[in-house]
Amino acid sequence: MRALAFLLLCFFTAVVSGDDSTDSTVTAERGDVVILPCYNVGNVTPSETEWTKNGVVIISSGPSPANHLPNNNNSDSRLTVLHDGSLNIVAVDRGDEGTYLCASALTGNIFHARVLLQVASGPDNVSISADPSDVLPNGTYTFIKGSPVFIICSGVSYPSPELSLSFTGLVHSNKSLANNTGKSVMEYRIDSIQPSDQGIYSCIAHNQLSHQRVNKSAELLVYYASDRHPECMWTQDSTFVVFHCLWLETYPAPNLTWTDGSTILASNVTDSLAFRINGSLLSEEQTLRCKAQHQALRKGDDKSCTFTLKTPYPVGEPLVTALEGTSLTLKCSEMTSIPPAITTWRKGLKQDLIMKDSKYIITEAGPLFKLTIVNVTKEDEGVYFCRSENPLGARVLEIYLTVKTSSAYTGAVIGLFIAVLIVGCAIIIARTVFSSRHKICLGGFRRMEDDGDVLSLVESDDEQIFQATVPRLPPVSNGCQTTHAEIHHIPSTDHEEAETVDDSPQQQDNSDKTEDLVMF
Repeated sequence: MRALAFLLLCFFTAVVSGDDSTDSTVTAERGDVVILPCYNVGNVTPSETEWTKNGVVIISSGPSPANHLPNNNNSDSRLTVLHDGSLNIVAVDRGDEGTYLCASALTGNIFHARVLLQVASGPDNVSISADPSDVLPNGTYTFIKGSPVFIICSGVSYPSPELSLSFTGLVHSNKSLANNTGKSVMEYRIDSIQPSDQGIYSCIAHNQLSHQRVNKSAELLVYYASDRHPECMWTQDSTFVVFHCLWLETYPAPNLTWTDGSTILASNVTDSLAFRINGSLLSEEQTLRCKAQHQALRKGDDKSCTFTLKTPYPVGEPLVTALEGTSLTLKCSEMTSIPPAITTWRKGLKQDLIMKDSKYIITEAGPLFKLTIVNVTKEDEGVYFCRSENPLGARVLEIYLTVKTSSAYTGAVIGLFIAVLIVGCAIIIARTVFSSRHKICLGGFRRMEDDGDVLSLVESDDEQIFQATVPRLPPVSNGCQTTHAEIHHIPSTDHEEAETVDDSPQQQDNSDKTEDLVMF
């Protein structure tokens, strides 16, 4: 029997190709039951079948007990030759991998086959994790906006799996982030996680041999808070005031709290918190505060808004004059009211509300409120009110409008012209008097000389003496000063000839000095 098996093996190894040979590959996972086919001629029982692996006979079979070779040479009871010559292996293990050769005798022909058995395992222990983070009870990972994130995808299989990481978010749907083959661990880094990175991350391990896939997913949430402070607003409902606190662009919703000093008025986890209070309970300088708390806020980072209540105080020009037929704009500003006041325009002693129409144009630019009256007439004359009201009370600014006709301005124009004319004449006369002041002063002095009040002649018998004394006189009424001069002159009878003959430069010089004294 052994000789027959040896002959069949030799014959099988000699015939390596032809119509009677087949090649195939069988893939199984550990623990499976696998059948290796010997030939493909239908459901016919061969007379002899022998299986070898790596040149060693592992099992053989025949049609009769005499020709049957039990598995005495193979201690592995997991192997069985089926009626058609196929090899049945129970609970395949990785050690069963390899190339198996089959030789079967049927109706005088020898059929042979080569079968490659591949044993795959896994993927097993597939997991995904993110670090560093806080993990919620449901397994969700949470991060603060801007922090670095490491996502780890791992799995074990034989052969080594192909790992891939994908992301599904609000913007992207099943976006591939990374792939890795031949390693059991893959790491993906996000330097600064943003709200757009929030979503589902999936780690997929693929066994390329068995084509088995295992998917593990985890949700990543990104917490963030607005850089701005909450917004404090208010609305009025009859005698009640509703204070609103709004803080958007945060995730998840913040914890908002309204307080009055140390008293908590309202608190809730929401991005919009309101509370209602009777206006009579509010007072001047009372402080209401809305404080926001959030996981993404750094320690000591205070986000809040406050109301320090103040009554309104509108200001503007109380008296306004307009010319009939023109357009006029009344102005009123209100900058002190907290919460901001509601400002309206009213007219008359009954303070009738003015509505916007073709006659009245109402505009608002921040704290400045304007009322434009188109084509002013005498009927528009009267008192107007700029009324500002907040929960603490209401105050008004009275503006009285006077409307004048065009004839009323005629007298004013004429009066202005006459006033300008008088002022101009006065300026001309003053400049003329100032430019002739020397002549006026000299004329006054000469009149005094004619009256003999200033000049006197003194004679001397001994010798010719010329002496001038110039004492100061008191000032006269016209503002000019005169000088009293005494001139001592040689008698004409004794020196007439000398004056005629000798006209020396010295005498001429003395004469000039005398004239200068008189002029002075």
